[in-house]
Amino acid sequence: MPKRSPTWLKRRSHASRTLNKPVTPDQQLTHLTAGVAKVLSEKELLEKLNLGRPLRIKLGVDPTAPDIHFGHTVALEKLRQFQLLGHHAILLIGDFTATVGDPTGRSSTRPPLTREEVLINAATYTDQAFKILDRGKTEIVYNGDWFRKMNYEEILRLNSRVTLQQMLQREDFRSRLDSAQEIRLHELQYPVMQGWDSVEIRADVEIGGTDQLFNILVGRDLQKAEGQPQQIVMVMPLLEGLDGVKKMSKSYGNYIGVSDPPQEMFGKLMSVSDELMDRYYLLLLGETRDPGQHPMDCKKSLAEKLTARYHGPVEGSAARNDWDIRFSKKDLATAELPEIQIASLPRDLTVLSLTSYIFKNVFNVEKSNGELRKQFISPGSVQLNGQKLTDPAATIILSPGDTLKLSKKHALRLI
Repeated sequence: MPKRSPTWLKRRSHASRTLNKPVTPDQQLTHLTAGVAKVLSEKELLEKLNLGRPLRIKLGVDPTAPDIHFGHTVALEKLRQFQLLGHHAILLIGDFTATVGDPTGRSSTRPPLTREEVLINAATYTDQAFKILDRGKTEIVYNGDWFRKMNYEEILRLNSRVTLQQMLQREDFRSRLDSAQEIRLHELQYPVMQGWDSVEIRADVEIGGTDQLFNILVGRDLQKAEGQPQQIVMVMPLLEGLDGVKKMSKSYGNYIGVSDPPQEMFGKLMSVSDELMDRYYLLLLGETRDPGQHPMDCKKSLAEKLTARYHGPVEGSAARNDWDIRFSKKDLATAELPEIQIASLPRDLTVLSLTSYIFKNVFNVEKSNGELRKQFISPGSVQLNGQKLTDPAATIILSPGDTLKLSKKHALRLI
């Protein structure tokens, strides 16, 4: 089980606030290692915390896309926790490495990006990141500032610090070799470049996902070769998506986007399981839920806090009130709902065909007819203007202004 945050650590409403009472290194260690998948090592981290100075905490990001989802924010939240404890947060933008492409977890070479594309992505990426981090207390660096100044002699000297055998220890490289898939030479450079970033900024700690373990360890090796103290490796677990099984990813359709509208963000969070709710509390907020509260109230609190983080407290509260109107109070007539034109629907609809069509085309949810009958129609979840529709074969007549509820999380208005 992942470690949980101690009760002495009180959350602050803004990242710019730091703790207002002394926190011992041991207390910091307990809090900072909560939810972490692996630390190399806790003993070394405690030794650094005992130095009595702000540690330099590195989080490197390659802005290969403009938008980020909650899975990306797990590492940002850990960086924020260091920041709240008075440590120096360094957000490293891989404007150079992003043009190469991180081969981690890839079965083929990434398509290259231009530096202009990367910088455009970086602008929106950092705007979203600063909804978590304190902008005024975060150092932003670009690794192109040193890599673009290197001559070929310096590149050869850097490459001499690692071996091909080290690079081929990576599972993704090995599997591509075994399956006769090509590995471009520039991809072998990526772990070296990420490691050299740590040398350049003299990182005390590097945060990353579990898939970044190899690259961060290369950073330790290069720091040692340069006579620097070695950075602590702190890798975070990959966040499960809304399905609770696969990692959060846009390609899986199980993600919550940082830029999702408030009501959509709140609704997605209300759909997670109780077990996943605990993970989200720990990894996305650095908190644990109140065991004395009803799980539904805890889930609403989680959804409101996260919606407020990205949209502000007014929007967070409004999203919660709207959800209560739509689902807790069952007052759909006055709720703000997604709308669909009756004229756009297929003709001769039955309860089953309408339910299937709405799930698929409005909510992007694929359900078999058997699932729809068993899980939604027979139990009475499907309701038209509050009236249960339990006969799958019954024909249905719709009028403008009707409200159709398919489940606790899915409802719309007909226009």
